[in-house]
This record gives sequence, C-alpha cells and structure tokens, in this order.
Amino acid sequence: MTVPSSGRWNVVVDRGGYAVNATASVRVERQRQRILLPERNSGSGSIAEIGKNLAESRSVNSGGPSHDVFISHASEDKAEVARPLHDMAVEHGLTVWLDEVHLKVGSSLRRGIDRGVANSRFAVVVLSPAFFEKNWTQYELDGLVAREMGGEQIILPIWHNISKDELLRISSSLADRIALNTGSSTLADIARDLADAVAGLAGGRAA
Repeated sequence: MTVPSSGRWNVVVDRGGYAVNATASVRVERQRQRILLPERNSGSGSIAEIGKNLAESRSVNSGGPSHDVFISHASEDKAEVARPLHDMAVEHGLTVWLDEVHLKVGSSLRRGIDRGVANSRFAVVVLSPAFFEKNWTQYELDGLVAREMGGEQIILPIWHNISKDELLRISSSLADRIALNTGSSTLADIARDLADAVAGLAGGRAA
C-alpha cells in the first residue's frame, strides 16, 4: 500500500467482537524491484495495447530503428540457435537485438521487449515446439504481428525442429511464409541468407 513518508501512524486491530490480547507493530520496507514476465496475450484488445506500446517506444527513438534484427526465440533454443546466430549475424555487419545482450538484471522484460521489437527493422522468429509453449514468445509474436498489420514486412521465420505439417496445425499463417530451416541449412548459411535478406528488404546492406 502507499504510505506517508512522515507524520503519525495509527494501527487499528479488529478483534471481531472477541475479547483478545493483541500487539501490533509497523515496519516500512523499501520496495523491491520486480522483473515482470509478460502474460500471454490474445484477442484484438491485447494487439491494440501492444501496438500502442510500440508506438510509444518508437516515438522515444524517432531517429529510426537502432537494430537491423530482433531475435525472438524460446530459451530452450538459445544455446543451439539464437546465441550463435546472433554472433554470426553480427559478423555479417548486422546490428542484432538479443535478450541476454540488451536486457540487464532488474530490467523490465515487457518494456525491453517492446523497445526491441519497436526499434528493429526486422525480426528473426525461431519457430520451434518450445516457442509455441512460452507465454512471452507469444507476446513478442503479438507485437510483431501488430507492426505487420500496419503494412510492414518484418517477420523472417526460421524453422527449428518443427515440420510444416506441425506448423500448419499450430499457425497456418506462419506456415505459409517462406522460411529458413535449421534442418536443411547450417547456421552459417542462415546468417548469410539473413544478411542478404535484410539488405534486399531494407534497400541496401546494413553497415
């Protein structure tokens, strides 16, 4: 609860009509910072809310996107895909947003993700079984869809340990997109293809 910083405090103990002996004390603790995990979002209301957050985030960075690529992934796919892909993409001259690089201890995950999504030209989405089981990856995907509803083509999917039939059962709209696949290409090849795709879609290779 919100408490005054000075003045006299009164503590009231409700005995509920019973005769009891009671003691009471008050202790003021400094508020602890909490890292809030985004809740799963669904429906047009949540999309609208995310779109509003993205607009606010982009207005803060009105000079344009600060990253070429945002990597959306499940934590289970970080070591095998997301982290090495980040490093390889950087070697190709791309500026890449990855949670463990840009979010520090105590940071708000929700705000950090919103800023990352809003201020990246494109989003690499590592679609895997684990991706669709996580609430916060769905939150990221909702934010990316909100941007695409505004006419931007930003989602660059990568299939990882998932087949087209499986993806069709989960999301036919994602299965219909041309995607890279870790089952048929090395991460080095995928990083090179992503750099070429970003260069082509953005009208020139990133610095």
